[in-house]
Amino acid sequence: MRPTTLTDTWARASLRRPHGIAAALLPYRADDAIDWAAFEAHVARTREAGLDVAVNMDTGFGDLLAPAEREAVLDAARRALPPGSGFYAGAYALGAADPGAAYREAIAAIERRGGTPVIVQCPRMKLLPAPQKAALYAEVAAATANGALAFELSPRFAPHGEIWDDETFARLLEIPELHGAKHSSLDRATELRRLAARDRARPSWSVYTGNDLAIDLVVYGSDYLLGLATFAPERFAARDAALGSGDVGFLARNDDLQHLGNVGFREPIPAYKHAAAQFLHLTGGLPSDSVHPKAPRRPGSDRVLLYDCARRLGMLDDPESAWRERVEPYL
Repeated sequence: MRPTTLTDTWARASLRRPHGIAAALLPYRADDAIDWAAFEAHVARTREAGLDVAVNMDTGFGDLLAPAEREAVLDAARRALPPGSGFYAGAYALGAADPGAAYREAIAAIERRGGTPVIVQCPRMKLLPAPQKAALYAEVAAATANGALAFELSPRFAPHGEIWDDETFARLLEIPELHGAKHSSLDRATELRRLAARDRARPSWSVYTGNDLAIDLVVYGSDYLLGLATFAPERFAARDAALGSGDVGFLARNDDLQHLGNVGFREPIPAYKHAAAQFLHLTGGLPSDSVHPKAPRRPGSDRVLLYDCARRLGMLDDPESAWRERVEPYL
């Protein structure tokens, strides 16, 4: 028997191009106002790179925005994208006395702009046992025109999040209007269990990994909806293309992006949004590293680490100038 080769090992991996969705950062200006021009440019850049776009997610400060601001984000995304092209958007019911009604209103606003709703967990939902929780999802999803995704968010990201028990997940797989779920437990074992349950019960259902600390889960059958993808959408698209073609160069591309994820998403995890703004400013993608005034921040010295990430990814046209202008002043 001949020895196992690298080609043999790689051929056994799940060589498929995943469906990639970037959870878009919402940029701010130094005066704490939303930078709409920068947001539209970033949404357009993400789509041009080959990724789908999700707005009003955790990365877009969706839980910190007023309802009118979330609708303005939808309008801005619609302007930035080609006519007829779709996008994804968080649907919220935070603090609502009637979550079902609040979700339906949010879904209607998203679908009027041609978006697909992503049902974001709310505090009242967390209190429900599995049958009632699944019933609420079924009620909400039935109000959609073309279906929706659910969002399973670890409380490590936001207090309104919850990781479902296995019974809840099994019940959600049975809801025809739910086409998949973003899974953000940051735990490989839990996500692999989700994939196994999906494969047994409903293989067409999509598990979108939200594990920014294990982005190689696409090799095991996950698609992705990642905040990390907003840092470097072109690099994610190139990584995905390598995976889909069976190019072992995927491994190095994935390693470099994972290094960025480990830096940006270390504790305290919610500060990753400021890390995204710092990185995009450092690499020329945003005019500022400002974030929502209530969002946690990273120290300026993080730019040293992010500079190294950008260098590894080949995203600095002029490394010396980038260091001098976008790292040194913040130290």
